[in-house]
Amino acid sequence: MYTAVKIAVRGRVQGVGFRPFVFQLADKYKLNGTVQNNMDGVKIHLEGNLELVQAFLSDLKNKAPRLSKIHEILIEETVRQNVTEFTIVPSERSGTSMLVIPIDSAVCDDCLNEMNDPSNFRYQYPFINCTQCGPRYTIIEELPYDRPYTSMKSFPMCDDCRREYEDPTNRRHHAQPIACPKCGPKVQLLDKNGIETDSENLIKTTIELLKDGRILAIKGIGGYHLCCDARNEQAVAELRKRKNRPLRPLAVMAASISSVEVLAEVKEEERKLLKSPESPIVIVKKHEQYSLAESVAPEMSTIGVMLPYTPLHHQLFTDTDLSCLVMTSANPSGMPILYKDEEAFHYLAGIADFYLIHNREILHPVDDSVVQINDGMLDFLRRSRGYVPDPFLISQDVTGIVAFGGQQKTTFTIGRNEQIFVGPHIGDLENIETIGHYKQELEHLLKWIDIPKNTAVIDAHPGYYVQKLVKEYTFAEIIEVQHHHAHMAACIEEHRIPGKAFGIILDGTGYGLDGNIWGFEIFYGDAGEFERLAHLHYTPLPGGEKCIREPWRNAAAMLISLHDDEGLALSKAIFADKVSEIELLKIMIEKNVNTVYAGTCGRLFDAVSAMCGITQVSSYDGEAAIRLAELADDRCIFEPYSYESIDKEILTINFSTMLKEIASDVLAGKDVHLVSRRFHETVVQAIVCAMVELNNKNPDAEKKVVLSGGSIHNRYVRKRLAVELRERSFDVFVPEQVPCNDGGLSYGQLAVAAAKRSANQCALEYQQKS
Repeated sequence: MYTAVKIAVRGRVQGVGFRPFVFQLADKYKLNGTVQNNMDGVKIHLEGNLELVQAFLSDLKNKAPRLSKIHEILIEETVRQNVTEFTIVPSERSGTSMLVIPIDSAVCDDCLNEMNDPSNFRYQYPFINCTQCGPRYTIIEELPYDRPYTSMKSFPMCDDCRREYEDPTNRRHHAQPIACPKCGPKVQLLDKNGIETDSENLIKTTIELLKDGRILAIKGIGGYHLCCDARNEQAVAELRKRKNRPLRPLAVMAASISSVEVLAEVKEEERKLLKSPESPIVIVKKHEQYSLAESVAPEMSTIGVMLPYTPLHHQLFTDTDLSCLVMTSANPSGMPILYKDEEAFHYLAGIADFYLIHNREILHPVDDSVVQINDGMLDFLRRSRGYVPDPFLISQDVTGIVAFGGQQKTTFTIGRNEQIFVGPHIGDLENIETIGHYKQELEHLLKWIDIPKNTAVIDAHPGYYVQKLVKEYTFAEIIEVQHHHAHMAACIEEHRIPGKAFGIILDGTGYGLDGNIWGFEIFYGDAGEFERLAHLHYTPLPGGEKCIREPWRNAAAMLISLHDDEGLALSKAIFADKVSEIELLKIMIEKNVNTVYAGTCGRLFDAVSAMCGITQVSSYDGEAAIRLAELADDRCIFEPYSYESIDKEILTINFSTMLKEIASDVLAGKDVHLVSRRFHETVVQAIVCAMVELNNKNPDAEKKVVLSGGSIHNRYVRKRLAVELRERSFDVFVPEQVPCNDGGLSYGQLAVAAAKRSANQCALEYQQKS
């Protein structure tokens, strides 16, 4: 039986070799017709024997290219056109966009084999790619994804590349970034004065410079990295000095998995992430034989490592004496990622000795993604290159909702139909450059995704820049969402949790509905609404933000406010060089001068870290809590300190006795590893105790719990809370696909707005029926 069908394929189906795949399937089953990219995805017209068409459809679904992700296949019978062959036709650029923008992917093994083959005309070519790898999102100017609408438009294909591009049986059939040494982008090696290095082999010269201890700025897929030999202590220390980055761990790139295994204990899940097409930075535990320079990740038991993900990266490791490189973002602290050549030379003057650059323009910069395996599950610290802007699916129409995120680690999120697009990691909205970067990327995605501007969603904090930013856009309505409700809603939406749930939100900062700073909360509710059932006892932050930058101030303020004169004496004993400042803090607290009140997990961790002498002044965000957490070990459970749950209208968790006991241990010279482990267990037990009490008071409540907020990155807290709660018959959910920190905030904000929209629609329908 002869039939004709038209097929619409939606999802990640452009820029992944989908049309050549369809062409080859049609050839395999002797079918005629056409395949075309359009603003809706991929459109196929197919004619032939019914059984062969059905076999085609089965392979279409089950054998799609590795980078593709099919969300929907729509099939309907159509009129026969009596075509006599199968062809790829030019893209259609009209209509409403339903496209999924293709993501950047690590170079594939086939391309690497060709790059290392002396007989191949792309031998040692650092921009080799095919339909299964290479740049995508970072080079796109317009949609649909075709070469004339990318930064490759300035590189006309040579005859050899054109032949492969037009050959339906070739791996590079319609590979938009296709290039070779004759027609494609080229590298240059420049010194710090911008003078080009005269060398027959630039890569070999670069390797020699790195081996000689030089610091290089290297232009990659999504922006510039600063790079040096990770085994050279002098080079790494100099990089830190020049970049003014004294302690924050530096990411490294290792030549191979075997090189990583020399440095770290690599679990199977971590191995898969390292070798995946997304190729993120993976946080792994240092091995006993770890031999990198001490300055790479000082006083840390973990290290962030990635494998080479571009052909250029792989070429840097052709010398076996160079097995591991520092590969850290080149942007100055607080600034967005550097990706333009002129900006790199301006901002990296005095930092980089040489610049390894190329002439393929980066249109959309992206940072490296950062992940860890936490209690056996994926935990995103930063979701960017390799993952963005791949959409999440949602069970309702979210068209026209745009969530602006928060102030720190910010992202934005856009809703279209039943898709949620989370934008790239932007950073902290603290300067004009980062704000400009935010607006540029938001406006590009809004243009590509093409939605009406119905609802803007922002954080409820009146001082966050998004409160001003949203006014630059015309939305029908603006919704404010409480910070920690957004964290809770993100996890609820990710796991599609029906009904209500408890939310344990442990975070650093979030504007509370009572005007105080929240960040140690137990909620009950859903994405649409919540009730606050418990929180941490408030303590003062005299000087506000200064207490965050200098945790010793926070620690002293806690002790003074909780223990009066005894707390004052303990503060002076622990911070003996700060006696005069402590007296001033006491006055500020008593007179309520420039003092806000907070009950947050982040500030609690900061205080204990400072009391233990680990971090009294932070050199980067979260340093005090991160370094304190490094001392905890969940393989042995220690006795908790004292704590108290005060049953008021809202259950209040009070750690005043614990802080006094910790102060006594510190003054007695107790091992800070022991103090950290006991402290961590105290936090866990206090929360579990509160959950049991709340469950007893609310016996009809659902026994489902979501854990979120930035402090849920803490391995000990995350694992021990899950274990203890599950032992008490709670179902526990944690974020796995979006960060639990503020990088996932916009996703949660959109989930809140979608839930409110759905509730309003239901209410309207009910009124109409009544």
